[in-house]
Amino acid sequence: MKIRNIYKFIPIVLIFLSSCTIFKQSVREASTNIPASYGTSTDTNSIANVQWRKYFNDPYLIALIDTALKNNQELNIMLQEIEMRKNEIRARKGEYLPSVNLGAGAGMEKSGLYTRYGAVDEQLSIKDGKPFPEPFGDFKVAALSTWEVDIWRKLRNAKDAAVKRYLAGIEGRNFMVTQLVSEIAETYYELLAYDNFLKTINENIVIQSNALNSVKLLKENAKVTQLAVNRFEAQLLKTKNLQYEVKQKITEAENRINFLTARFPLKIERSTNAFLDIQVDSLQTGIPAQLLLNRPDLKQAELELLAAKLDVKVAKANFYPSLGISAGIGYNAFNPAFLVNPQSLIYNLAGDLMSPLINRNAIKAAYFSANAQQLQSVINYEKVILNAYVDVQNQMAKMKNYSESYAVKSEEVRILNQSIGIANSLFNSARADYVEVLLTQEEALEAKLELIEVKTKLLQGKVSAYRALGGGWR
Repeated sequence: MKIRNIYKFIPIVLIFLSSCTIFKQSVREASTNIPASYGTSTDTNSIANVQWRKYFNDPYLIALIDTALKNNQELNIMLQEIEMRKNEIRARKGEYLPSVNLGAGAGMEKSGLYTRYGAVDEQLSIKDGKPFPEPFGDFKVAALSTWEVDIWRKLRNAKDAAVKRYLAGIEGRNFMVTQLVSEIAETYYELLAYDNFLKTINENIVIQSNALNSVKLLKENAKVTQLAVNRFEAQLLKTKNLQYEVKQKITEAENRINFLTARFPLKIERSTNAFLDIQVDSLQTGIPAQLLLNRPDLKQAELELLAAKLDVKVAKANFYPSLGISAGIGYNAFNPAFLVNPQSLIYNLAGDLMSPLINRNAIKAAYFSANAQQLQSVINYEKVILNAYVDVQNQMAKMKNYSESYAVKSEEVRILNQSIGIANSLFNSARADYVEVLLTQEEALEAKLELIEVKTKLLQGKVSAYRALGGGWR
């Protein structure tokens, strides 16, 4: 790429950055009573500000989340990644500070007589009557210092970029905690649902067994045929078969929770009986600006964008001259006895100004890559904002729709439960066909299972809404 094309590329970057800056400023200005400090929200009505311990008030679930936050391997790996980014800050900070090295050395040299140095040594003496020793010793103790003067803030910008990435790593950790808390909560509610599936199936097995016994008695009295008995028995076997699939799902859900809590398979303590009674209160999301301030993934994307902007400045500074200063002071003598002597003192001071002149392809490539990475960060930032908005809209709609669905399905279950008794009474009095009894039992079972499924989706919607609004990591 020709050098003049760089200047065509820079305005595009600046336009994108300006648009993002204006967008973020407008978001912050739109929110009332929100301080300008990073990541702070003051609306206590928003569920984004509710701690997960208060949001999920099930003591068994809270215990599982606490265990996962201590033991989860992926989370601990992320913590080590953050520690490495912290060390990167320390390394970058050390680059723009002077470095001082203290060293000592000893050596010995014997030059041949018929060489330039040997002939010169033969003609000279250290002082009158004392020739140069053979071999000639060389002992040195000195302190050496080098320093690159950060004229263009290249080194300090590199350190600031490392700080931004460290903070982005912390937000990444918070986002991971949010996902972990949400995943455990969702799986826990699934486990409660499977328990209630199994309980409902067993209750219907009892009902269908009683119905089968009644049909057998009717057959003995020649009121029904063997066909009716077979149909009732087949329905009972079908219902019994459902429990094995549910038991398998219970095992998988328990093992999933055990994996997230980093422990070998154990029985998960839980409050199964209260599943259908778990309250899902109406949720307040807060104003949109607070959504942006609370989501860890959005704050992470913003910090990555700021770091990429600093990387461009660092890459651009490589085109400019660099000033280096070096200095040293110490003692040097041919004999250790003369080492600590004012006349053995040595020192030096030098400065150099260097600038790349020819074959700057590597610097250009680094600069273009930094610009491309900055554009990538801008696009990613816009994507995260859009995803946050869509995510919240979906979860709020999910909560509303499944709340209404649960109310309707509950009424359906109530009616079908009544219909089972009515159908059995009519059948026993020969006023209804056995097929009606079978259909009523089957519809009642399906409705009960669907009710549990709707309740599960409603609770998962509660979890997803909390995650979408940036909660879960406090």
